[in-house]
Amino acid sequence: MERENLNRMINQTLRHPLSGQLSKYTNVMKGWQYRWFTVDAKTGFLSYFLCDSSAVGEDIAPSPHVLANTPRGQVQLAGAVVYPSDEDSRTFSIACASGDTVKLRANDARARQEWVDGLRAVVESHTKAMDISNSSPLPAREILAASDAMVSARQALFLTEQCNASLARAIENIDCASFSPTDPDLLLLKAISTASTQCLHQCLSLLQRHQEINQPTVDVSPTSIPPLAYQ
Repeated sequence: MERENLNRMINQTLRHPLSGQLSKYTNVMKGWQYRWFTVDAKTGFLSYFLCDSSAVGEDIAPSPHVLANTPRGQVQLAGAVVYPSDEDSRTFSIACASGDTVKLRANDARARQEWVDGLRAVVESHTKAMDISNSSPLPAREILAASDAMVSARQALFLTEQCNASLARAIENIDCASFSPTDPDLLLLKAISTASTQCLHQCLSLLQRHQEINQPTVDVSPTSIPPLAYQ
């Protein structure tokens, strides 16, 4: 059933490429910046462009000449982890296999879910292909087993995120004479839960990076595409 859902989502992304305006967290000084994002399901890249000043805040694609230029930045989705944030219903992040993390914000909760589902489908597709094509000395059966284990780990991490978000909501909405949402023990529990989830994300990213070491690197010129943190 999960494989059928994945194939359906990939086919949908191929027929109707995922694109739209999102806010991208740039840095502490610049904060959130609007960018136009497009997903190429065939190559497994998420690209983003500057938005026209007149279209900021509106889901309107930049002019054709802007999209024809070199993207402001690109994210390789193979080996990445896409996860929603528990800070609100619109924010989500992409932990790349390279170690970079891209923090994004959609217009509403529904748009966030569409982006998370679509990106995860592309991630699964290209990570699976990367795992199978890896020039590993392991027998084919063991390569497939390792690939399946990574998929299972990502699914388990997704369930952990959901449990963490449920715990945070339960603490915030607690209505009990003995406890309040600002109870020190509950706040500590919430902080530990969030920190543990982030640690698991980092561990999975390290495993994926280790798995990608023998893969050929994508030639992206640093002079044409600046570091993610400044875009």
